[in-house]
Amino acid sequence: MIRNITPLPKFLVNRYKSWKTSTFEKNKTWYNKIAKEGQQPKAMIISCCDSRVHVTSIFGADEGEFFIHRNIANLIPPYNPDGDHHGTSAAIEYAVKALNVPHIIVLGHSECGGIISGYHLYSNLKEYDDYVFVKKWLDILKPAYDNLPTGESQEKQIHLLGEESIRVSIKNLLNFPTIKELLEKNNVTIHGLWHDIGSGTLKSLESVTGKFVKL
Repeated sequence: MIRNITPLPKFLVNRYKSWKTSTFEKNKTWYNKIAKEGQQPKAMIISCCDSRVHVTSIFGADEGEFFIHRNIANLIPPYNPDGDHHGTSAAIEYAVKALNVPHIIVLGHSECGGIISGYHLYSNLKEYDDYVFVKKWLDILKPAYDNLPTGESQEKQIHLLGEESIRVSIKNLLNFPTIKELLEKNNVTIHGLWHDIGSGTLKSLESVTGKFVKL
């Protein structure tokens, strides 16, 4: 017996039943098809855990189109088989080796709690000693913080940190041996995106300039 397990909240049960009798029933053939054939996603998206970032809505995607991995602040750790942070690395490995995804997208966003926490942590504005796992995870963000320009306002620096974290994550990704091999064979493409939640704006990282440009 597992204690402290309670029934699902009623509003979730009602939403499930509504989905099952409407969306699922209308598309039953499609769901049966993808269940039998397995997944063949068109891209892997590494996104933030933030509940306001809804990747499938942004791109109008159906079930089976995206292999989505979420973590705090959409970070990719350095390649380190003997170290920590294996969850994200394992997801990347599975995506490229088992699913053969042709595109990997790192998607950041505005007002990111992880980015803000990392900025406060490394600016010594706030301690996070009671966040054992979050603080450890934000170690990945430190190189991006170290790259920030001086003389900017706190608001501007937090924004820049969000963008720089995507650049650093992509640099980490490029050090994965499998990714290097796939890039040499032109079997995968890497993309950096930044989404403004309030305005709906989506910016793409340009390889030549290293800047984010509105789509």
